[in-house]
Amino acid sequence: MDSLPSRPADLRRAYGADSLQFGELRLPAGKGPFPVAIVIHGGCWVSRFASLRNTAALADALRREGVATWNVEYRRLDHPGGGWPGTLEDVAAAADFLRTLARARPLDLTRVVAVGHSAGGQLALWLAARKRLPAGSPLAPGNPLPLRGVVSLGGISDLAEFGERDRATCGPVVARLMGGTRAEVPERYAQASPIELLPLGTRQILIAGDSDRIAPQAGRDAYVAAALRAGDRVEQITVPGAGHFEVIAPTTSAWPLVRDAVRSALGMIRPERRGRAVPDRAPYAAEPAGATGSGA
Repeated sequence: MDSLPSRPADLRRAYGADSLQFGELRLPAGKGPFPVAIVIHGGCWVSRFASLRNTAALADALRREGVATWNVEYRRLDHPGGGWPGTLEDVAAAADFLRTLARARPLDLTRVVAVGHSAGGQLALWLAARKRLPAGSPLAPGNPLPLRGVVSLGGISDLAEFGERDRATCGPVVARLMGGTRAEVPERYAQASPIELLPLGTRQILIAGDSDRIAPQAGRDAYVAAALRAGDRVEQITVPGAGHFEVIAPTTSAWPLVRDAVRSALGMIRPERRGRAVPDRAPYAAEPAGATGSGA
């Protein structure tokens, strides 16, 4: 994904003192104010797998659709200060920094969504959930920026479940990220794993390929079922023939589904215009008929 072309960002700004605490802001043409997507790359929470360059093409493509994008970098578990709780703290600080950016840029902070891929999907869902953290948590927010929705692209929604199979894809990363297994530090998983923080109280759209081994169908189904039981509004879209990375590539046939999901979450289009997605009155959307991917 790093090799996909993208136009330069309009602005690169630091949201903290560390060299990895920065983001790239892209603004659509026109006067605004523009709805905003906070874009969070994945990479197994490890620096060697991905950086914000991995989601630059996605951020640029959304800019062309009238969405301002704030593509953020953050410390991973192999950086000083990363892991628990620094990785989560960075993403939270990056999201809240939009208030600072909006002082000089035409951003509509009443229409903000988080869009995360893979490990970034966990972080995007967590952003919506952090308002539920207990006051004693080291991650407890002061005044979190409200999100209108979350679009998780091949995202990890259950840290404990992924930690049981991460060796086959990322290596043993979840226990390193959290500083232990769920049995050893259950309170950390309760404060970081989206499935344990339900209900998020925010609309969620999960998109993944049917050949995605990192975010397989069974795990997504389990999260959707739990979210629905908790009373959340959640939709799932599965892209036939696609793997883990097609969902962040604007050059694949998964792109129209991702584009319309983000625009729908922002209120720019009605949900029923997004392929075969279910209209507003329904909480769950099954696989859209006729969608195609470009292979794993």
